[in-house]
Amino acid sequence: MSLTIRRIAIIGMGLIGGSLGLALKANRGAKVEVTGIDTNELSLIKARQRGAADIVTADLKAGVANADMIFLCTPVLQAATLVKEIAPYLKQGAILTDTGSTKSYLIETIAALLPHGVHYVPGHPMAGREKSGIEAADSSLFRDKWYILTPVGPGESTAIVAVRQVISWTGARITEMDATRHDWCTALISHVPHIGAAALVNLLAYSEDKDSSIKLAGGGFRDTTRIASSNADMWADVCMTNAGPIADSLDKFSQIIGEVALAIRQGDRASVHGFFAAAKERRDELLELEQAVTEQPLSNGR
Repeated sequence: MSLTIRRIAIIGMGLIGGSLGLALKANRGAKVEVTGIDTNELSLIKARQRGAADIVTADLKAGVANADMIFLCTPVLQAATLVKEIAPYLKQGAILTDTGSTKSYLIETIAALLPHGVHYVPGHPMAGREKSGIEAADSSLFRDKWYILTPVGPGESTAIVAVRQVISWTGARITEMDATRHDWCTALISHVPHIGAAALVNLLAYSEDKDSSIKLAGGGFRDTTRIASSNADMWADVCMTNAGPIADSLDKFSQIIGEVALAIRQGDRASVHGFFAAAKERRDELLELEQAVTEQPLSNGR
């Protein structure tokens, strides 16, 4: 299989798909031809206008038929249906990858649907914004962010190299990990925080004076709940397809909240102080580690 990737199809021209198209065109220009595929005509028009795709179409068959690499950038529960539809039209040697947040589910549902000679390399960019749609797309969205690949088997080494090559054009930091490990990690650092932010916003419904509470909400509340503006379809799919790790992490989160609530009711200042002090120490350590990683030279090696 040749590593020369010239034609790339992106299914789903929203925030992730649009940003991917913008990044690839910004880096490679005419060296790659990007086809944007979506059922939303307005999204296709805007993708073309913004330069996120050279060609736009709502026709899946036409969009993927000549593609060397296909990126599936749709909500997770749409993936299997779309792969079934495009599978007969993928050429021999084509590489399918995705950007879904729950890898075990996608591997289980997608791998068996592909014909012999078509390669699958699951992926997940740890990048996003609270806004969705092609309007929010940005060519720098992936720059210096982790992009995780979860290969399905040792026989896909050449395809993995090709996907790493293309992802490197976005400026992302590429790493590989086991799908199960990925799902537990992302449940803790991504999925549960989104649920927590949504819960804080929904907590306003229990306020005896909701209007005053909203009026007085300052930067802290806005910053903490920013990601609650994310796409509801995407996050509902994430919860349905990573249920075990998310539910277990939420149980632990509930336990922590319950313990601090009890300490507050009992007037146990030492325990409450310890709760905040431990959180500050851990977050400061995380920021230091993040800074150290950011300052390292960008490398896309394993």
